[in-house]
Order: sequence, then structure tokens, then C-alpha cells
Amino acid sequence: MVVLNKIYTRTGDKGDTALSDGSRVMKHDPRVEAYGSVDELNATLGLCRLHATGDLADRIAVIQNDLFDLGADLSRPDMAADADAGYEVLRIVQHQVDRLESEIDVMNADLRPLRSFILPGGSPLAAHLHLSRTVARRAERRATELAAAGDANPIAVKYLNRLSDWLFVAGRVANNGGQDDILWVPGASR
Repeated sequence: MVVLNKIYTRTGDKGDTALSDGSRVMKHDPRVEAYGSVDELNATLGLCRLHATGDLADRIAVIQNDLFDLGADLSRPDMAADADAGYEVLRIVQHQVDRLESEIDVMNADLRPLRSFILPGGSPLAAHLHLSRTVARRAERRATELAAAGDANPIAVKYLNRLSDWLFVAGRVANNGGQDDILWVPGASR
């Protein structure tokens, strides 16, 4: 259980911060950039939930919880040391990726295939979902930087990749099942 009695600690006033294993890094460290992008993604999903209803709102709530798991995962370096932690380290697991894939398949089943790229927009919910998708892509780029150095959970990277797909399809669903998608017209303003 997390207990926050005091919000400011002054420990980061010189530009460093603690990772979940207790080590300290600069706030511009690639790891902090990665989990900071995940935090920003979670905030954009909060905006999505303002416009979502029913099952879609419930699914977004589950994803927001997953994103806290993902932030915890990315904030802990050295997966090899997990066994020595003395407790179960919180990591994204394959089941979370599988759930996103299953939900994508369900949402996509009733959508017509795309014949063009779509522009972000349409309904307010769709616009916010597309914004979240772009933030998810940035978080994925940051996480792949860690993964390339061998210091990230590969399932966490997969989760972000699948989540951006989920957000794209959810954006189409939010646009009246894709009927109100705004299609890209190549060269339209030449």
C-alpha cells in the first residue's frame, strides 16, 4: 500500500530523482523520460474518460490502472535483480497484452476496413483517443530506448505497442463505428 503523508520532499530539488529500487538518477535520464511519458499518457486517458461511457469507459479505467503498473515496471532497472528483491516486483505480464489484443479484435470486428489513413478528430472522444495514441507512441519510443540497452521488460514494450493500436481502433469506434472518421486526402490542398 502506498502512503503519501507529505507531497513535497525537496529530495529532487537538484534535478535528480529516486527510482523504485532506491537508486538515484537525473530527472532527464532515459528511464525517467520513459515512465514520465507513461504518466502523461495516463493523464490524457483521464481526458478520454470524461467523454467515454459504458464499456469503453470501463476499459479505459483498466488501462489507466495498467499504466501505473507499467510506470512501476519502467522505474525499476535490472530485471535480473528481481529475484533478490525480497518481494514480488511489479512487472507488466503477457496477460495484459493478450487482453488488449482481445479487446482490439472485438472492437474491430464491426468496423469497415480503412481505405485511407484517418486524421485525428471527429468526436471529442475520438480526438482525445488519438492524442493518447500519439503519447503512447512516444512512451513506446522511450521504452524501446531502454530495451535496446537491455534494461527494460520486453513485455512492457509490447504492451505500449498494442495499446497504441487499441487507442487507434477505439478512436474509430468513438467516431460512430468509423462512419465519422475524417479521411486523409493526399495532396488535397495543393
